[in-house]
Amino acid sequence: MTVDEILSKLESLGDDARRKHNAKAGAPENQFGVKLGDLRAIAKKLKTDLELALKLWDTGNVEAQLLATLIIMPKSLSADEVDRLTRSTTCAQVADWLNSYVVAEHPEKDALREKWLKAKDRWASRAGWHFTASRVNKGGDGLDLPALLDRIEEEMPKAVPEVQWTMNNTLAAIGIHHPELRGRAVGIGERIGLYRDWPVSKGCIPPFVPVWVDAMVKRQG
Repeated sequence: MTVDEILSKLESLGDDARRKHNAKAGAPENQFGVKLGDLRAIAKKLKTDLELALKLWDTGNVEAQLLATLIIMPKSLSADEVDRLTRSTTCAQVADWLNSYVVAEHPEKDALREKWLKAKDRWASRAGWHFTASRVNKGGDGLDLPALLDRIEEEMPKAVPEVQWTMNNTLAAIGIHHPELRGRAVGIGERIGLYRDWPVSKGCIPPFVPVWVDAMVKRQG
């Protein structure tokens, strides 16, 4: 299938209600409102195709970018190409799929993480903190956790929402997995107050750090 054929197929699968829902969640106008299951079905038929994936990505269409993340073989990309894709992300959902399906499997992801932690670009910074939270969740070996807390305390209140989310994840991860820093992490979360009144479904844990950390520590026993 060509890029134009795929876009036509995506448009035919679009749904007005889903498109409006996506827009409320921050998706740009260049989207069709396609169900994620339909995207996965198309990806299964296309199989791995780097050239097609990059062409789909460069359309700037949300569903085309989501589809691209499913048909890229991560190791076929250079670090510079991964960096370009990350910085040209269109919305948070695309960023999350790119991080999960492409960056997480790339051999230079930690070097990119360090680079992105210094970036001013919102999507690069979001990715940097996303993979820092992942490192903390796996033990945090080699990370200067007190220095990370210093940065979070100073930078998170004025960060853009896309970056605040993954900084908050890092803060919670430090509080959950490092008892010696838990009090400070929870205190920072309380003072900043992000997501204090965030609505969640029944049974889910709110992203407000003091509540999140307390709930996860209790689960750990």
